[in-house]
Amino acid sequence: MDLLFRRGKATAADVQRELPDAPSYSAVRALLRILEEKGHVRHEQDGPRYVYVPRHDRHKASQSVLRHVVQTFFDGSTEQAMAALIDARGQSLTDDELRRMAELIERARKEGA
Repeated sequence: MDLLFRRGKATAADVQRELPDAPSYSAVRALLRILEEKGHVRHEQDGPRYVYVPRHDRHKASQSVLRHVVQTFFDGSTEQAMAALIDARGQSLTDDELRRMAELIERARKEGA
């Protein structure tokens, strides 16, 4: 998906060419078909080739994945997910990062989220 988000669109051959230690062409096509069945990509016909395009922009896709991760691994707890992300960094947060997080928390308080 990252490759499709970067390029905007790609054929199976494009994807295979850009993947490190790429699987076979058939495996790449199968993966793209699965992504299409799940609604993440769609294809356009370009002569005999299929050109794959993301169905959603990167931001919308990332929000959906993040909601799924929070629900699956943190029992829906935003607090637990945020704590895990902070702990996993292995380094201190910068003053700018802390300020931005405080602003987001304050906005959530005001909005009653």
